[in-house]
Amino acid sequence: MSIEELKSYIPDYAKDIKLNLSSLANDETLTQAQLWGCFYASAYATGNAQLIQALEIETSTKLTDDEQNAAKSAAAIMAMNNVYYRFAHLATNKEYSTMPAKLRMNVIGNPGVDKKDFELWSLAVSAINGCGMCIDAHEAELKKAGMTSAEIQTSIRVASVINAVASVLKAEEALSAEIAKAA
Repeated sequence: MSIEELKSYIPDYAKDIKLNLSSLANDETLTQAQLWGCFYASAYATGNAQLIQALEIETSTKLTDDEQNAAKSAAAIMAMNNVYYRFAHLATNKEYSTMPAKLRMNVIGNPGVDKKDFELWSLAVSAINGCGMCIDAHEAELKKAGMTSAEIQTSIRVASVINAVASVLKAEEALSAEIAKAA
């Protein structure tokens, strides 16, 4: 299933989400790899199979195998880091923020793609996962690498729309399951 096919599963009440998905798919603020890596990493961060399958097809012609793998790696490593660093940031006991994480994070140092792209994808995932500490760290790295606020904002716009698509699809799936059960 492609993004075009996926849009047919988004109901009318979520028309704005569908329109945003279309406009972001054609956004030219980022490079193709940056944009579609954000889409792909964000889809993996949501865990929605339908969305992941659609983006698997869509990105197969837009990202290299290394870029697809790195986008998935960004989602995977941020799934761990966002929980750990959100805890360290939110805990009343600030001692945790001074302790080494002692978690393997080698992919961050050597993602196999342009480091800036990987940071951008990690930022998008961190926004979905709600880790302020990681958001600040990735945004600072992107600023140091010369990215503009508009470019950074685009990655978050993608993350927010992909997250909304996943939420709508999950809600519709739950409703369909309830209707089928009642029948």
